[in-house]
Amino acid sequence: MGKGGGCVPSKKKVPSGAAADDSRRGGSGNAPIQVDDKSYDAVSNPATANDVAAAAARAGSDPVAVAKLRVFVVFYSMYGHVEGLARRMKKGLDSVAGVEGVLFRVAETLPVEVLDQMKAPPKDPEIPEITAAELEEADGVLFGFPTRYGCMAAQMKAFFDSTGQLWKEQKLAGKPAGFFVSTGTQGGGQETTAWTAITQLAHHGMLFVPIGYTFGAGMFKMDSIRGGSPYGAGVFAGDGTREPTEMELALAEHQGKYMAAVVKKLAFA
Repeated sequence: MGKGGGCVPSKKKVPSGAAADDSRRGGSGNAPIQVDDKSYDAVSNPATANDVAAAAARAGSDPVAVAKLRVFVVFYSMYGHVEGLARRMKKGLDSVAGVEGVLFRVAETLPVEVLDQMKAPPKDPEIPEITAAELEEADGVLFGFPTRYGCMAAQMKAFFDSTGQLWKEQKLAGKPAGFFVSTGTQGGGQETTAWTAITQLAHHGMLFVPIGYTFGAGMFKMDSIRGGSPYGAGVFAGDGTREPTEMELALAEHQGKYMAAVVKKLAFA
């Protein structure tokens, strides 16, 4: 993987000219994601077409082959609940023209014997483990993790603890980042888990991107149990047997689309 474009996503990574499509809007009842379409439409906006061609020339490639902006979805999931949100979040990211979602795991810290006793399923070998240095290559990052008493799980904290060199050099400063979580109960930390994690971003100088209430009507429904908050998507795992609902997954997909829109705007700032 190539190196990232520095603190704020570089214009060298301008996506190929394409008009924004309806996939950048949330599902049923979702508020639309506001994206400045003219920034990405090289057909109706000659100035943008020239920018794309210039970026391609600097990269020594054809305009059609200009690299997509990449948003890393970095997560820890013991029983698969956070992973389910991560996969749906990638779907949302990939649905936005010029953006690609990339799934990564953080390293497990528990020994195999303990995981076996906890009946944790095996990890998907198709999703690679990420190293701290690789974060520099991302144009944006979405971090997902279960809660431990209102804070992130130890595995994710260990990963953040390994980013000391990036912090020392402020290599992540200016990069947008967001959170999504899993809790066992309704009062178990859907908001506080994300809230307490913001300190990690602050020390790196990263830009926290909450989703607010951009999911529209889906944020206000009271007829079913739903994880998630203005801080980001979420799932209630219960005793581990409860699977994410379609509403929880839809919120995760929306967060992916929303982050993609933010990353694209910053790329042209």
